Amino acid sequence: MPPIPSKAQLMELLAHSVSTHYADFAASAADMGLTSSQAKTLTVLRRAPASMRSLATTLACDASNMTGIIDRLEKRDLVRREVSTTDRRVKNVALTETGEKAIDTIRERMERTQTGLDNLSDEERTELFRLLTVVFPR
Repeated sequence: MPPIPSKAQLMELLAHSVSTHYADFAASAADMGLTSSQAKTLTVLRRAPASMRSLATTLACDASNMTGIIDRLEKRDLVRREVSTTDRRVKNVALTETGEKAIDTIRERMERTQTGLDNLSDEERTELFRLLTVVFPR
């Protein structure tokens, strides 16, 4: 039976996995003419529309920087601003159909990540999903 990995070993492997995944993501986004910040914004909006303030908080950036990111995404018809249904003073940002296709394309083009996941059996993929949701609950 193999030795049980230490937390330090697991953290190192997670760090390597995340950095490899992020590099793959950034390269795929660049191929689409998007910065990493713009592509991360699309990823967040894939879950649900969000206010500018919550986007800035989620992406750990200044609100003024978020405005520039959204302006550039809006010019490419990847997102749209809409008035909040609960507070007319708040503008929410939502993905457009073009934005949804863009983030899907970025993910499809992430070759290293796609190849790594393709190497897993259905059972391994299910177990990886289960373990990741235990370590990082949504």
